[in-house]
Amino acid sequence: MGTLTKLADACATIDQSYSDFVMLAALLAARSSEVSGLQAGDVHFDKNIIVIARQTYPGKGGLITKQTKGRKERRVPILEPLRPILERLTAGKEPEDRLMVGPKGGALTTATVRDATNWDQIVKDIGLPDLTRHGLRHTGATWLADAGIPLHVLQDILGHASVETTRGYLHPDDRHLASAAEQANAFLARSAKARGPSRRGTSRAL
Repeated sequence: MGTLTKLADACATIDQSYSDFVMLAALLAARSSEVSGLQAGDVHFDKNIIVIARQTYPGKGGLITKQTKGRKERRVPILEPLRPILERLTAGKEPEDRLMVGPKGGALTTATVRDATNWDQIVKDIGLPDLTRHGLRHTGATWLADAGIPLHVLQDILGHASVETTRGYLHPDDRHLASAAEQANAFLARSAKARGPSRRGTSRAL
């Protein structure tokens, strides 16, 4: 989270809108085009969710807005670090107004963020030279997986058609093997203490 904030702060030196784009992409685990397509009415503070219903991206003749990649709406929880940003972005807007606009009032896209922020240099400066805008979605998805979000719920949040795609976000490094071992050892220790000494020669599964 500290590194994400550092990246967002660097983008904010150019314009706050680029910082907001970074935070939304990561904390919603959303595609850049989906962040671009958000409207103020998609934010539901009463239910603590954001509805991702469309995507906006550059096409021939201008911007294209259409359904999400999965062609269905999905609901994403509002994480607490994102709440004050969303409150600021929705203030005074009509439901159909764009949630994200650039410094000149136009739609923000991954291309405009890349060009305006000199993205390659910014991520290099914070020590993540290979980080792309889409990589922010992967970051958020990995955080949700690390937090123990059930696989089927994570699939819905990310909008994956295949659960195997979602599975790729689970336990991406060896830290989780060590954590799993600690939890298993603690459970076995408690279980052994509760049962008392085990019988030698017992091979039947419990």
